[in-house]
Amino acid sequence: MSPTVNTTYNVNFGAEYKLTTTVLPAGSGSVTATPGSSSGFYPSGSRVTLNASANPPYLFSNWAGDAAGTNAQTDVVLDRGISATAVFASGGSTSSGSGLHFVPITPCRVADTRNATGDFGGPMLQGGAARPFYIPLSPCGVPLTARAYSLNITVVPSGGLGYLTVWPSGQSQPFVSTLNAFDGQVTANAAVVPAGLSGGVSLYATNNTHAIIDINGYFDLPRSGAYGFYPVTPCRIADTRSAGGTFGGPALNNSARSFPIRQSACGIPSGATAYVFNITAVPSGALGYISTWPTGQSQPLVSTLNALDGQVTANMAIVPAGTDGAVSFYASNATNLVVDITGYFGAPDQPSALKLYAISPCRLVDTRNPAGELGGPILGAGAGRSFAVTQAACGLPTSARGYSANFTVVPAGALGYLTTWPTGLAQPFVSTLNAVDGQVTANAAIVPAGTGAAISVFVTNPSHVVIDTNGYFAP
Repeated sequence: MSPTVNTTYNVNFGAEYKLTTTVLPAGSGSVTATPGSSSGFYPSGSRVTLNASANPPYLFSNWAGDAAGTNAQTDVVLDRGISATAVFASGGSTSSGSGLHFVPITPCRVADTRNATGDFGGPMLQGGAARPFYIPLSPCGVPLTARAYSLNITVVPSGGLGYLTVWPSGQSQPFVSTLNAFDGQVTANAAVVPAGLSGGVSLYATNNTHAIIDINGYFDLPRSGAYGFYPVTPCRIADTRSAGGTFGGPALNNSARSFPIRQSACGIPSGATAYVFNITAVPSGALGYISTWPTGQSQPLVSTLNALDGQVTANMAIVPAGTDGAVSFYASNATNLVVDITGYFGAPDQPSALKLYAISPCRLVDTRNPAGELGGPILGAGAGRSFAVTQAACGLPTSARGYSANFTVVPAGALGYLTTWPTGLAQPFVSTLNAVDGQVTANAAIVPAGTGAAISVFVTNPSHVVIDTNGYFAP
């Protein structure tokens, strides 16, 4: 009806925000919202209760996105648009006793707790607390079928950091360490980590620290586009301290350089799709970071190692092959670069191709323990020792042809370097880690198995050695 006299109308407007709910993986469950809304919009400030229900055989795991927690019921407040994801898992760790092949991806940053608060951002890790990161939910394109990840973990601690441990979410925290930073320095270490509940990995730090997680590939059940592992006798690819040349000088200095890996003297075939490197920086002073990526691609926002204290520093990296099999390196500051190789990934159709068998992280060796096959005494200067790691209580079979391991040294003083290699072969001219400053230092390594499935370790100076494992390679 139209007014017949002058009339005043008062109209009140109120903000509304949309609630969006999803489930992962698709079909694994459902989410109900109370009170309901046919449009999904709610008045600003509305409190809505979400309930997640699993479809067997799945179990509810956790909330992600704008919701958090591991209880199937949670509340959200609509003070903005809210997107909540209910994550379900098929009843435990997604890691498996089945052999896995490697799928390389362009190096990608999964998480950085220095960023704004979120699933893959802040806050920083609190000392004495654990935090899960659900890698398939990250922007790196890793599928929920992934059974293990090739990661690079970097800590930016607030002060001294005793140790950081990484393990599959949903499992008990294991008695292993991934890296140490007693001196409070920015420190990185590679890790092959089995996928846990809903594809998550958990991080625990003894002290407050930021954490950065980069990924360069994952392990999955054999399929098209996944590759087998081929171990090689550890071999030096490049050393820029040598005379100028394709695999020699000059040093890197705020610059990138490509190395044609297949042209080296290490016998890497043209079919190699990714390489297992040990990369060592010998900087002239403070080194912000080194990045490594497939030649021909844009330099990614990831780091491979850091040496802000100017110390000789090593880190393992699995790097996808680029154009003509080449790999590029960038150094933010002046540094020499040493690159060793212990294996590569390629088509799994050869009899010598190996699969990864991921296991819960487990301690193999600790020479700080009483004397024994896998215990003391401390390794002496210039001494080598063989370890029959299949005798440890970690379930490694004698059929193992290689190990995914983490080596930690607790040196008595300055330690020039540690080298590891297959028992029964001559000690190669390579290094696995360095601790010239005498600090407790860790580095990951994929080590071929030698005689009796054993591995050998050499140190230039007296040092205790700790070896942890998270998987082995076998046919």
